[in-house]
Amino acid sequence: INTGSCNGCDIEVLAIQSPRYSVERFGVLRVGSPRHADILVVTGPVTKRMTDPLTSIYDQIPHPKAVVAVGSCPTSNGIFDGGYSLTGPLDTVLPVDVYVMGCPPRPLNIVAGILKAAKMLDSKRKGKGGRSSERFDEAMAKETDVELKFQSSDNVTEAEK
Repeated sequence: INTGSCNGCDIEVLAIQSPRYSVERFGVLRVGSPRHADILVVTGPVTKRMTDPLTSIYDQIPHPKAVVAVGSCPTSNGIFDGGYSLTGPLDTVLPVDVYVMGCPPRPLNIVAGILKAAKMLDSKRKGKGGRSSERFDEAMAKETDVELKFQSSDNVTEAEK
């Protein structure tokens, strides 16, 4: 959810769903309703106008749940710090589980943050006697290291293009 950002982080969050990063291979899907979500990804500083809708959306997510703060703005208000319309950083409104720093953060860092939150949720479910998703366990078995490697287009030679 965008709580008042410049949309830089939102573009990077959308990029992780592209075939280049393919976050769906880990079982990460966008859903249309917070009632179907496990993880809330928040970008931007929390404005006074978005405080109530943000807490309402957070309350609709079933337990266990996690919050991922993407970018510098939800952590410290970023370049908007001191603005009259801000409530404050995200952790003054909601409990934050994972911080992904950067302005805007790289897509791989966002993927790593979401996977870290997913691992936290998985351990919470197992701790409560719940059962983790087989799809998630499969994806984590294939990708044991969260550090994902992609070839940068900057390093591609003319012959490879």
